[in-house]
Amino acid sequence: MRTLIKNAMIVNENHVERGSLFIDDAGRLSYDPRLTADEVVDAEGCYVLPGVIDDHVHFREPGMTHKADIACESRAAACGGVTSYLEMPNTVPQTTTPEALEDKFARARKDSLVNYSFFFGANDNNAHLFSELDSRRIPGIKLFMGSSTGNMLVDSGAALDEIFRRSPLPIMAHCEDTTLINDNMCRAKAEWGDDPDVRLHPLIRSAEACYRSTVRAVNLAERYGTRLHVAHITTARELQLFGDNPNITAEAVVAHLLFCDSDYDRLGSLIKCNPAIKTAADRDALRKALTDGRITVVGTDHAPHLLSEKTGGAARAVSGMPMVQFSLVAMLSLVDDGVLTVEQLVTLMCHNPARLFGISQRGFLRSGYKADVVIVRPHSPWTVTDDIIMSKCRWSPLLGRTFNWRIEHTFCNGNHIYNDGRLIDDTRGEALWFGERQ
Repeated sequence: MRTLIKNAMIVNENHVERGSLFIDDAGRLSYDPRLTADEVVDAEGCYVLPGVIDDHVHFREPGMTHKADIACESRAAACGGVTSYLEMPNTVPQTTTPEALEDKFARARKDSLVNYSFFFGANDNNAHLFSELDSRRIPGIKLFMGSSTGNMLVDSGAALDEIFRRSPLPIMAHCEDTTLINDNMCRAKAEWGDDPDVRLHPLIRSAEACYRSTVRAVNLAERYGTRLHVAHITTARELQLFGDNPNITAEAVVAHLLFCDSDYDRLGSLIKCNPAIKTAADRDALRKALTDGRITVVGTDHAPHLLSEKTGGAARAVSGMPMVQFSLVAMLSLVDDGVLTVEQLVTLMCHNPARLFGISQRGFLRSGYKADVVIVRPHSPWTVTDDIIMSKCRWSPLLGRTFNWRIEHTFCNGNHIYNDGRLIDDTRGEALWFGERQ
């Protein structure tokens, strides 16, 4: 079907211009005014953006599908204007073999409503497999330099040297010093009991633990000339390590941009995640870094768990929260607050993920590119309620929060998959392809 989106404010490549955009019958974008349309979408009063590319999600399939799966979470993504995702390897089994990687692609071909690819996971003894991976099909290597869900920690010097030396792909690293975290937890338990209050979580998984590990990753990347992307930066001090070397970049995730440690009083373990949400000063430093080049990408670290698994404190409650459905509207709320412009948002959530990982023909509203498009309406308040949550876990730390921007339409590969509250589930996304990486 050929679609005309008219009367839109089109946000693309640092410009906002009023105009029209066509989607041709091959599912690609065009600005050719001679084209005729089968469907017309009047976007008067709306902004048209490239579909969001989320570089950091955990969809839990295979092995943990009681809390999430590719089908449900990709539908949540579509409702939130996210048209492509890069999924993490800490599933069951872990995505640390070519066979496990192929299994994920097969599952996504069958069930994913939006576009997809998967990180290959590093462990202590699989760096020799990196040269066998098809760099056109995957974004990079995921490395856990701090322990988190899935027990994929790699912290021995020899193994890390081998991983950074041998990786032909970008390494996306989770950076926390596990030895320091374990010491902090032992002290907290000695003083507060076996399950310390969740408000102690940012002191246990401390700013120092993040900084030590991030310094180690940066030093390794510089030693071996490795392309490094550090996941979910949480501290002002870590930000000092970014901005000078274009081969070493940082990601911020939505939760760390929205919340700070005072929010534990209100939300408790619902906002417990690894690395921990830290101080208001850290949050504000992250927000500032969105516009000065130190943060390159904004993702979600979408990490669903059952609500029953979120009970307890710093030791017992599991870490992670679902965010993919509401990431775009949450970031647009920061636009309203003057933290960044809508053009800067599009750079961080659409253009830069495509550039960084070399995603082919996506992330921009360019003629000939795949028609991954989201239409959002400002000044249209609504509130997050239970009945609209699409993630399988059926809860959100944003429950009850009112947003002023509304997702009205999502197109993926030219298919109109979300239309003003109605999800259209008769298409499937495509596997992403990767070319020249920046």
